[in-house]
Amino acid sequence: MKHITMVIALSISAITFSQTVPDSLNNNQPDQNSAQRILSGNISSGVTVGGYGEIIYNQPEGGNGELDVRRLVLLFGYKFNDKVQFVTEVEFEHVSEVYVEQAFLQYSLNDNVNLRGGLMLVPMGIINEYHEPTTFNGVERPSMDKSIVPTTWREIGVGVAGKVDDASLRYQAYIFNGFTSVNGSKFLGGKDGLRNGRQKGIESNVDTPNFSAKLDYYGLPGLRLGLSGYVGRSQAEDDVEELDGSSVGISMIGLDARYTFKRFAARGQFVHSSLTDTEAYNELHYDLVASPTQGLGSTMQGWYVEAAYNLLPLTKEQQLYAFARYEAYDTNTSVSGDLLVNDVFNRSDWTVGLSYKLAPGAVLKADYQFKDDATSASLANQLNLGIGVWF
Repeated sequence: MKHITMVIALSISAITFSQTVPDSLNNNQPDQNSAQRILSGNISSGVTVGGYGEIIYNQPEGGNGELDVRRLVLLFGYKFNDKVQFVTEVEFEHVSEVYVEQAFLQYSLNDNVNLRGGLMLVPMGIINEYHEPTTFNGVERPSMDKSIVPTTWREIGVGVAGKVDDASLRYQAYIFNGFTSVNGSKFLGGKDGLRNGRQKGIESNVDTPNFSAKLDYYGLPGLRLGLSGYVGRSQAEDDVEELDGSSVGISMIGLDARYTFKRFAARGQFVHSSLTDTEAYNELHYDLVASPTQGLGSTMQGWYVEAAYNLLPLTKEQQLYAFARYEAYDTNTSVSGDLLVNDVFNRSDWTVGLSYKLAPGAVLKADYQFKDDATSASLANQLNLGIGVWF
């Protein structure tokens, strides 16, 4: 019995649970997401466990509402020694769907240079890396991050990440596999842009390498500036890769900024994508005679600005942020060949609401969205309510 007790005690001592820390939504500390919190933990070795999740209610005008356990993510990290760590996220979406969101090994050459390999987030914009529910305002993630970036975007690759403290820079650079040109019965284009091409590490097709990099500047108190870049081609299957239009070239650039000062917070983002060979791609995969506005645009673009203010005194642990966000995004800003511009894909949203931080790592959210597009048809506005946790 004594030996069993000792084994149990040693096992428990090897497990460290993630400690709640101030969220990147509203503090002047360096921003961290789940993976960064695990990697920066102060344990000497062993397992780190954490998680985040969202339960959401959407009520569009004139329709039935929907309740959804949108996602529950279990976080696991293992520190083999001071140089080698493993991080993984296992995500349950809508209760029934299971995905691996991240799974990568990191080898630290020193405090400022870390080699990584595995399934990782593509560093583009804000939300794709910082999407834990307590790190952003609004029940739903910004719409442009779903259609233009598209979040959550992760692929398998290798690269390097680290920081240069003298220059107040954090850097990342990776080689990834790219979007797939055809995902089952789904094609690139339409209102979702490149979203259908995400391979997510699921038996990913590899044709040509894609390159991704990001620089983050943190030299001024409360300010974070980001510059992201991505370039490559979509991945075509062996039996069609020699055909014109079997793949498209993709160049994406993103600019983002976050600022906090006392009870005020603001953020903004801009992402622009240029695509080549879209005319041949549309001829191969779409019937432009029957549907001349359905296809893949040659450029996509989106941006948003957001301001928030904490209505509670700074002396309070709890925080109540009132916020407003405006975003505009278009998945066919320009088109090539016989494809016609579809104004339905040129959209804008106003989102106004509250984020009530019960404690660091626990939030209640409520907002209302005013949706519009470039057509004369009116879109249904929507009320959203949500519960979010991160630990």
